[in-house]
Amino acid sequence: MKQRYLEVTFRKGKPLAAYLYLPRPSQAKVARTADVGNGLIVDFDVSEAAIGIEITAPSIVTIGQLNAVLDSLGLARVEEVEWAPLAA
Repeated sequence: MKQRYLEVTFRKGKPLAAYLYLPRPSQAKVARTADVGNGLIVDFDVSEAAIGIEITAPSIVTIGQLNAVLDSLGLARVEEVEWAPLAA
């Protein structure tokens, strides 16, 4: 996968959970997870590259918190348009 994308699961019209898929080789699998707080869990592959971020509490996570995690991983920040499904 070459581009990241956000997948959101809704229940009764409200976001229940979300996952930000990060660019990765097609065969990459989760080898380790790290709970970084505020309802965010980073998934890493065997080479310790971040391959995704679980958003377990989308109603309380802010775009600023997610961007802080992306900054710490050296990845591009999420734009408002990408965040829109969770902000609705």
